[in-house]
Amino acid sequence: MTKFLSAAVLLATLATPAFAKDAPDSKRFTRDGETFVYTATTEGDATILSGRSASGRDFRLVVRNGYVTGKSGGIPVSFSVPAHAPIAGTEVASR
Repeated sequence: MTKFLSAAVLLATLATPAFAKDAPDSKRFTRDGETFVYTATTEGDATILSGRSASGRDFRLVVRNGYVTGKSGGIPVSFSVPAHAPIAGTEVASR
């Protein structure tokens, strides 16, 4: 569960924004066949990811100083963001 959640959160922070049908500021990504819809907001030096999986599990995660804390499906989670992960919204050079 922790591995899956870690990967899901990492993908949420790295996913290219795709707009959800029901809310124009929502983003979505699919991991292991399950779709996650979330919104990202900034509060001070933290990014808050709030959303729900297609199976109905809510999550709220706080990303601050390279560390993620929060709850997913009511279960507390915490882990560090990999150092090699690009910052969300960063464009990689291409030719």
